[in-house]
Amino acid sequence: MRGTTIILTLTGVFLLAFATFTVWATMALGRMGSGWSGLIPIWPYVAGGVVATAALAGGLMWLAFYSANHGYDDGVDNHDPEPGDED
Repeated sequence: MRGTTIILTLTGVFLLAFATFTVWATMALGRMGSGWSGLIPIWPYVAGGVVATAALAGGLMWLAFYSANHGYDDGVDNHDPEPGDED
């Protein structure tokens, strides 16, 4: 139980530090160069990445559910003899 608490605490500290760094970097980059207007050409690539990632995730989930619903994930029981193989 103590190990889990330590791992969760360290994970929380890491995520908080990463979020703090991200906010700082975003604010600092907003004041550099041409500011936020310089990011306009990037948005189509960001949107394309989001759409591609969502399509891949949706396709993989569909395959997982299709496989499960059609019995492809069922175990194979090799201990039962085939009909006509009673020796």
